[in-house]
Amino acid sequence: MHATATLYLDLMKKILTNSIYEDPNINAQHPPAYVRQLRENGQDWPCMAHTMIGMKRLDNLQYCIEKVITEGIPGDLIETGVWRGGAAIFMRAILKAYGVTDRRVLAADSFDGLPAPDPLQFPQDTDDTHHKNTYLAVSLEEVKANFERYGLLDEQVVFIKGWFRDTLPNIPADALAVLRLDGDMYESTWDALTNLFPKLSVGGYIIIDDYQVVPGCRAAVDDFRQKHGIADQVHEIDWAGVYWRRTL
Repeated sequence: MHATATLYLDLMKKILTNSIYEDPNINAQHPPAYVRQLRENGQDWPCMAHTMIGMKRLDNLQYCIEKVITEGIPGDLIETGVWRGGAAIFMRAILKAYGVTDRRVLAADSFDGLPAPDPLQFPQDTDDTHHKNTYLAVSLEEVKANFERYGLLDEQVVFIKGWFRDTLPNIPADALAVLRLDGDMYESTWDALTNLFPKLSVGGYIIIDDYQVVPGCRAAVDDFRQKHGIADQVHEIDWAGVYWRRTL
């Protein structure tokens, strides 16, 4: 990749995490503090930044997308659970940097926070409280505005609004090259895996944002892999995320 494109993507990561202006952590003591290591590791909740996943998970996302581009693995890119849109914006930025015009970024979210648990169907989510956290609810209008701020809101970005159980069975894509799942809960993770993994091209990547920190998410991944006999090696990204490459 050209040096200018490399500089562009490196700067995008710094801006998306807002490490340049040292955006405070909403959970810090007064006054809200910024700690570079926490932000780079994706271990705090920023006031203004467009992503909270940190540098290592952004680096991993870039690695996976660059691999499918350079190796010609067919399919679009999708994120399930986009929050303020940062990771999906970065996906679009990578396509832009490489001059890719035949792939799209699909951004799937309720744009209204997480669903209340359904303990009868998904007992693993019984005590989950994500749905009570209004910080996690970001409107579609706000996410679109964030894309626009970077000059990346165009026909190569497709927004899929609604609960995953309703929207993911009918996504407007025949093939996917990178899946980035950030649904936190067992139900959200299971719905994404069930509906999207069959569309993942051989050689494509699946990234699980919360595997190492949210028990429900981890259980859904483990159950899905066991049910379908998936033996591809799971690689650690950082303290929270993992990924693997589909070989069969």
